[in-house]
Amino acid sequence: MAIELRMPALSPTMEKGNLAKWLVSEGDSIKPGDLIAEIETDKATMELEAVDEGRITTLVIAAGTDDVAVGTVIALLAAADERADTATVVQAMDEDAAPVDPEPIPVPMGEGVLLVDAPPSVSASPRRPSPSGRLKVSPLAQRIADAKGMDLEGIVGSGPNGRIVRADLPVAPLVVPAPSSLRPGGAADAGTGIVPPPAGVPVETVKLSAMRRTIARRLTEAKRTIPHFYLTVRCNIDPLLRLREELNAGLAARGIKLSVNDLLMKAMALALVEVPDANVQYGGDDLHRFGRVDIAMAVAIDGGLITPVIRDVSALSLSAIAQASKGLAVKARAGHLQPEDYQGGTASISNLGMFGIDEMFPVINPPQALILGIGAAVEQPWKVDGELALATVVAATGSFDHRAIDGAIAARFIAAFRTFVETPMLVMS
Repeated sequence: MAIELRMPALSPTMEKGNLAKWLVSEGDSIKPGDLIAEIETDKATMELEAVDEGRITTLVIAAGTDDVAVGTVIALLAAADERADTATVVQAMDEDAAPVDPEPIPVPMGEGVLLVDAPPSVSASPRRPSPSGRLKVSPLAQRIADAKGMDLEGIVGSGPNGRIVRADLPVAPLVVPAPSSLRPGGAADAGTGIVPPPAGVPVETVKLSAMRRTIARRLTEAKRTIPHFYLTVRCNIDPLLRLREELNAGLAARGIKLSVNDLLMKAMALALVEVPDANVQYGGDDLHRFGRVDIAMAVAIDGGLITPVIRDVSALSLSAIAQASKGLAVKARAGHLQPEDYQGGTASISNLGMFGIDEMFPVINPPQALILGIGAAVEQPWKVDGELALATVVAATGSFDHRAIDGAIAARFIAAFRTFVETPMLVMS
């Protein structure tokens, strides 16, 4: 009896993943703990370990296949002294899966092909038993035959064990008109606003990665469903820069270097401790108020953005924050984050100051209710010790979920953040 290896759920929210690479070949023997594949999720690329011992008989899903649903059979494994009947197993898998997820029908669309599901009236048709009971027919082929009133007697199947599949049926592909959002020059789809590129303009079209699709979906949902409001404060960070320089001089021997972002995260965490009503999450009829501050920091990586989480930031020393942020950033850029590295977070911070951005208004990272956007440090006139002088000023903008945080609470948080930034010795306490 073949053992089915299925696409695992590598996080509680994972619904599908990309089978990026096989680390084994058909015929290879494996044992528990062996690495057999690389699975790409919207967050990271993770290695899949074997849990059974045996021999790989069939790699059902090819390397490079995208959007493989969790639970899908990706390979077949047999004991060393056992020979799997591949055709029989694959046939059984097809029969089990087809009623739940009908095979799409290719539809010509100009120069491309659109895949559409069989019409509901077809899929809902009862399966017509063959006259002799001996015909082997795939579910999709049977539905098409039922819809067309076709007699399958006399058709030679090209599938496993002579099974009749869709390609064996003498029917033309179903042609349906393209939605307006896909027609050249058509209007944008009312739900997505997606339109084709303008005609006559050179363009390169690339397939979105799983990460980019997830970012697009989540942030679209955030802007559509979360009532954002924004508060900006400008902070003189000269005292913070001097403190950072002094601390780094002492930490150099330990190989630790504080970034400005490390100190800003500490200031943010302390501000949330001081104003706990801002460290919350909207829950429909409930409001979740958190007892600690876990900050998700935005890290730009190839193909997107990810937000690894530093836990209990207010209780950490600055050196511990520096080590944690550096370690998570390295893992994120290498694609080696584990689910526990990026799940959770009670608030987020995104710093674009290194790109020279004066000010930013970030989109909330759901289900959180607060994200802080940091701009560049800019030298400008400022009142220093009662006199006009030049100071290094940073603009910090908080994006707040108005369902969970009111303006007065947000203002108190922003004011507390500025106090900690402009009086950086407070972050040392």
